[in-house]
Amino acid sequence: MTDFGGNAIIYGVVGATYSAFQLIGAPIWGRWSDRYGRKIILLISQVGTLAAWLVFLVALFLPVTRLVEGDSTFLGQFTLTLPLVVLFAARALDGFTGGNVAVAHAYLADVTDERERSKNFGRLGVAQHLGFTIGPALAGVLGATVFGATVPVAVALAISIAAVLVIVFQVEDPGPPALAREGNKTALRQVLAIKNIPYLLVVYFVIFLAYNIFYTAFPIYALQGLGWSILQMGVFFAFLSLVGVIVQGPVLARVSTIYSDATLCLAGNAVLGTSFVLLTSKSALVMYIAVALFSIGTGFMWPSFLSILSKQAGETHQGSVQGFAGSSGSLASIIGLILGGFLYVSIGPKTFLVSALVIFFTFLLSIRLIGFEQTRKQETTPTGV
Repeated sequence: MTDFGGNAIIYGVVGATYSAFQLIGAPIWGRWSDRYGRKIILLISQVGTLAAWLVFLVALFLPVTRLVEGDSTFLGQFTLTLPLVVLFAARALDGFTGGNVAVAHAYLADVTDERERSKNFGRLGVAQHLGFTIGPALAGVLGATVFGATVPVAVALAISIAAVLVIVFQVEDPGPPALAREGNKTALRQVLAIKNIPYLLVVYFVIFLAYNIFYTAFPIYALQGLGWSILQMGVFFAFLSLVGVIVQGPVLARVSTIYSDATLCLAGNAVLGTSFVLLTSKSALVMYIAVALFSIGTGFMWPSFLSILSKQAGETHQGSVQGFAGSSGSLASIIGLILGGFLYVSIGPKTFLVSALVIFFTFLLSIRLIGFEQTRKQETTPTGV
């Protein structure tokens, strides 16, 4: 990719483009899914993702024509080429249509009984962990061929086609969209008017902020501070994903029948915050204990929080709430990615203590979730029961 011009800052901007456009797209797709139906919006947005990969593939074959050359204090020396601009467009389109994660969450809430919701959000997390593990490994293997980036991008395009076919032929429509039945429109002010939703959106933001500070700082720490190889990094993240699959799969399915979502959120936050503190160690054993706690904390906290959010959203504005939550997470991702890099340059491994403080703050915020659950239980329990 370095043959396309640019510099580290330009490529950082290209990388952040996905989150920036997801911030815009998530509320739109969520709102449209409330109005026009989950399946059709999932299909349209997935076709958009397919188109983004097609644009990405085309960019690899374009001539490296120089469009702009510059030298500034902020951006440094850089060159914008035709392929780089097209890659920017591909990332923007993929980010905008990538807001369909909010629609997937809303769909899951539609078809899942509230008692099973935490467990099923955990299963969704398992699928994501497997994708994050297999995807980079497969891309690394395919990218090592003489064809370079062409093969991984072509495979990603083929997977997107398969996803479109699965939505068309395998995904069932959960029924008429709620807003179509009511005949009204949803805006941010209406979502914020839903009881407890503004508070939950703040919690969503804070959680993502802590994660993205970690995800920015840790690779730098592992490579520079610990002297790890790319192979050691891969093994570490594979272990993280493996533990995550176990926790969000069979373990969460069991404990979610015993403990409430709010209790699991609190426990998960406490464990996750502890893991961030341990990550400041240079001991390999402590690091693996830390990443195990990271996966356990995430596995308990995140699906349980999504379950609470979906229950508080109700039926009518489920997609819109999930969309604005996704937008909140994207904003936190942009801020966290920038802040994480700045903090690591300034304070090194102590950056993980910042993530820990943010998560422990989330623990304090999550105490109120117990009251949310109790109030909802009272509201949904039939009189006389």
